[in-house]
Amino acid sequence: MKHRSCPSNVHFPSVSEQMDAICQGALEIVPEEALVRKLERSALTGQPLVVKQGFDPTRADLHIGHAVSIRKLRAFQEMGHDVVFVVGDYTALIGDPTGRSELRPRLTEEEVAENARTYQEQAFRILDPARTRVEHNSTWLRPLQLADILKLTAQYTVARMLERDDFARRYQDGRPISVVEFLYPLMQAYDSVVLKADVELGGSDQKFNLLVARDIQERYGQEPQVCLLMPLLRGTDGAHKMSKSYDNYVGLADAPDQQYGKTMSIPDALLEEWLTLASGLGGAELAAAVEGARTEPYRAKRDLAARVVDTYHGAGAGAAASEAFDRLFKRREIPADVPTVQVSAQDPALAPADGTVSLARLLARTGLASSNGDAARQLDQGAVSVDGERAGGRDARLAATGEAVLQKGKRHFVRVRFDG
Repeated sequence: MKHRSCPSNVHFPSVSEQMDAICQGALEIVPEEALVRKLERSALTGQPLVVKQGFDPTRADLHIGHAVSIRKLRAFQEMGHDVVFVVGDYTALIGDPTGRSELRPRLTEEEVAENARTYQEQAFRILDPARTRVEHNSTWLRPLQLADILKLTAQYTVARMLERDDFARRYQDGRPISVVEFLYPLMQAYDSVVLKADVELGGSDQKFNLLVARDIQERYGQEPQVCLLMPLLRGTDGAHKMSKSYDNYVGLADAPDQQYGKTMSIPDALLEEWLTLASGLGGAELAAAVEGARTEPYRAKRDLAARVVDTYHGAGAGAAASEAFDRLFKRREIPADVPTVQVSAQDPALAPADGTVSLARLLARTGLASSNGDAARQLDQGAVSVDGERAGGRDARLAATGEAVLQKGKRHFVRVRFDG
C-alpha cells in the first residue's frame, strides 16, 4: 500500500537546524559533507530528500530496537522530507548474512508474507502514515531477468565482498559462504537505485550494506546516498543486541503489560542506554532522567516502562500497565483478565485417574507450556503455581473439579474450569 509523499516546494528548517536534529543520537554519517550539500540543494529547490530504510520480515514483529532508527525517519518527516519504509519481502527470502557465522535458513514466501502482514501497522505507531511511502521490494526485484542480475553482479567484486568482517572471518576459518549471500547487499543496494535514495538509515551493523549501495548507485549513474548509522539497542538480557533470535526483545505490538514487565526486567546497568535510545526523551529531559537513574534506578525504570507503553499504546496506557504490574508483583493479586480454558475432567490427553489429571499435560493443554516435556521441565524447576501455591515436580496431579488458576513464571496465567 502506498501513501502520498510530501508535496514539493515545502518549507524546510535551516540546514543547521536539520543537521542538529539528524546528528542527535546518530553514530556516524557517511559522508557528512554530502548530507549538508543535499540539504542545501533541497532548500534551494524545495524538493524533499528521499530517505529510506528497509526491514526484512524474517520474524513477525518489529521491536523497540528497530524503533531507534524509525524515530529518526519520523524526524526526517517532521522536517519535510519523504520517507520510504521498505518491506524487504524479497530480500527476506535470502536473509541478511550480517553477523552470521553460517548460512541463514531460507524462509518460504508464505512465511515471509505472514511475517510482513502487520509490519505497516506496527511502523505507523511511530511514522506519520500520510507522509510515508510503503514499498515492498518484491515489486522490482521479482521481475529482474538473468541479464539484469548479471549486470548488477558485475558492478562489485568478490574481493570487495570479502572485506566485510563476517565474510572475511568465515573465509579465513574455512567455513562456507554461499554465493547467494553475496547477492544480499547487492539486492539491498538495488533498492536504493530503484528508489533513487538520498539517505539510507541502518543500525551500526549495516554499514557495509549501506556503503555497497553508494558504489552501486554511482555505477548506475546516480548520486550516491548518504549512510546514516544508528546505535544498536541491547536487549532485556543486557548482553546481546535486541533480537527475536535471542528472545530479549520488546515488540512494538506487545500488549501493554508485556511491554511494561519486559522493560522492568532489564538490568540497572542498561538504564542509561535505554533512556537514551528507547525513551524518546532528548536534551534537558534526557539528562535529568539519566541523572535520576543513577540515584533512583527503580523509579527511573518504572518511569521508562510507562513511557514505552504510552509511546505505543497511547497516553494513559503506561499508568494502567503500572497499576497492573503492582497488582501482580507487589500485592500478588491475580490479574482481572486471566483467560479461562474449559477442559473435560475425562479428557484422555490429561491422563485422568482417581478424579485427578496430570498437571504437566494440563499445562501443555492450556498453552502455558509448548509440550508435555516442556511442562515437565517447568514443574521440575519450580516455575509453576496452582492457586498461588508452588506445584510439585513433573509427576504432580491436580484434582479435576471446579476451577484453578495456573501460573507459570511471573506473568503467565490461565484459569482452568473443569466440566464433566
